[in-house]
Amino acid sequence: MNLEFVSANPTGPVTLGSTRWAAVGDALGRLLTATGAQVSREYYFNDAGSQIDRFARSLMAAAAGRPVPEDGYAGDYVADIGAQVVAAEPGVLDLPEDQQQERFRVRGVELMFAEIKTSLADFGVVFDTYFSEATLHASGALEKAIGTLRERGHVYEADGATWLRTTTFGDDKDRPLVKSDGDHTYFAADCAYYQDKRSRGFDRVVIMLGADHAGYVGRYKALVAALGDDPDQNLEILLGQLVNLVKDGETVRMSKRKGNFVLLADLVEAVGADAARYALARASVDQQIDLDLDLWSRAASDNPVFYVQYAHARIASLLRGAADLGIATGLDAGDPAAVDATQLAHPREVDLLRAVAEFPRVVTAAAELRAPHRVARYLEELAGTYHRFYDVCRVLPRGDEEVTPTTVARLWLCAATAQVLRNGLAVLGVHAPERM
Repeated sequence: MNLEFVSANPTGPVTLGSTRWAAVGDALGRLLTATGAQVSREYYFNDAGSQIDRFARSLMAAAAGRPVPEDGYAGDYVADIGAQVVAAEPGVLDLPEDQQQERFRVRGVELMFAEIKTSLADFGVVFDTYFSEATLHASGALEKAIGTLRERGHVYEADGATWLRTTTFGDDKDRPLVKSDGDHTYFAADCAYYQDKRSRGFDRVVIMLGADHAGYVGRYKALVAALGDDPDQNLEILLGQLVNLVKDGETVRMSKRKGNFVLLADLVEAVGADAARYALARASVDQQIDLDLDLWSRAASDNPVFYVQYAHARIASLLRGAADLGIATGLDAGDPAAVDATQLAHPREVDLLRAVAEFPRVVTAAAELRAPHRVARYLEELAGTYHRFYDVCRVLPRGDEEVTPTTVARLWLCAATAQVLRNGLAVLGVHAPERM
């Protein structure tokens, strides 16, 4: 599988909306890998097109102390990147305008994308491939893709433009590949990019998009069919709703153009990487979520990630206590016969055994349904089941009490629960702390 997610344009830092895809996409990649798929995570780097030209002109204006163009990008980051370009190339503002714009485009995009990669890496998200759109243009891949489509009889000329007859494959209208001015469309790049992925040996191309791209699904399926593939087998597009950040009971409004937006780094600073990843992966992607900073930043049982992590830390403390007393957990001994599981007859013990045993089924279903949130909800149920077990089933002996087969069996059950909590949190890219 080729799993493409985030792929935000390098015209600004990673915003909250893209951060949700980073958390969910990375969790999905981990989930699919855990169930046996060979997954390659890919970031499509849109470093070509009109938005990059607008970005370059915005940097030029900011560096020269002029207002950014009306159709450009604003915000402190634009001034920062512009200043960095000038620092790296001191004479850039003295160049003719066309050369100046080219230098700001190349250097500005380079600096912006380096910041994007760093912020994602700090969030625990690293891609196997960062694919440059510009390489498709430079290599002739767009012309090659159009040639393939033409050979298959699906390309025609009209009104001075070149079109793909996507209506043959269920699209609501045909789509242009080359505009009347001779420039390729974004759709032409998509055709070439899909063909490139398949040529690299991927059986299935999985793309994660925001809900505002819902109208894109039909045309993408059509291009896959036009290239001779089966959209139901070779393509999968996952659509996700937006996420709002709630601060002091009010939603924070965002606009990348105006520079008024919440960044990935802001969210991590406010609640921590673990809480941010868990919060964003905890809800189904087709559900719009309001992320409450007050909730996710406090160390309390109503904070879901704290609740789950505390269960693991609580067990780790218990196992350290057992080690101090010289009691083996059964798992440590590596001998199944060292544990008499028939000792686990209390209703709370049975509940916990049943909950632990559910993990493989949950992971399988979550992978099949592309639903990492199922793992998060399961972990919360498991943590609750453990806390209820711990409240009524004393594990370690007190004072001069002897170690019994029940003691060892309960320790074994605690250790098994901790292992499942670790495994589940790892699927979500969240740490399992030993102490809290």
